[in-house]
Amino acid sequence: MTEEVRLERLVPDEIRAALKRRSLVFITLGTVEWHGAHLPVGLDALTAHGLCLRAAEAAGGLVLPPLFFGTGGGHGAYPWTIMVPPDQIEPLIMASLARLQDFGVQKAVLFSGHFAETQITMIERVASRWNAGGGPLAVLALAVNQCTDCGFAPDHAALFETTLLAALHPDLVKLHLLPPVSTAPALDPDDNPMGPQRHDPGHPLYGIFGPDPRTFRMSQAEPLLGAMVNWLLREVRES
Repeated sequence: MTEEVRLERLVPDEIRAALKRRSLVFITLGTVEWHGAHLPVGLDALTAHGLCLRAAEAAGGLVLPPLFFGTGGGHGAYPWTIMVPPDQIEPLIMASLARLQDFGVQKAVLFSGHFAETQITMIERVASRWNAGGGPLAVLALAVNQCTDCGFAPDHAALFETTLLAALHPDLVKLHLLPPVSTAPALDPDDNPMGPQRHDPGHPLYGIFGPDPRTFRMSQAEPLLGAMVNWLLREVRES
């Protein structure tokens, strides 16, 4: 049976025992954001949290509950999207790091499934500021899009994010809610899946930026997840 690594589900003795085996805590971040008609708005936190759970199960450490509120990106005006200024998020992260250090944790990983430039800059800034203090807790900032050998290019609600979520939560991927290719092909100018036409609510792939998720194959999901977890473990180990 897999050891429980979700910190919120453990009693204090279990937390202490897990951290004695490996003194590492993952802090996962996402956002509440439109991800097409076929994916949940909490996708970014769900994928970040899921990847960190797999990593902790494989090599030790614990995972805090995900922080679903994030910042930045080009979807602020989309339906069911809530963006929060960085200066309202950073104090939550800093307070969490301070308490983890009080508890004797040696390493924390800020891992974001939302990879808007503003969000990545935010977690890197927090990590840099924290590490400059010279305390015993070391902080590493990473984001889902930084894996370069997983076989997929990062995207927004397109083939990469659809496939990754399918590996973790297949029941949350609802491709049947997108119109079929046969009656609603993408017809992107110059076959550009990143163009401004995808901001048009009338486009069949409204708010989806990247390869058409309707080409998704479940057979690619587990290999992608495995590659992402292995990459994350390497980054944590080598930092």
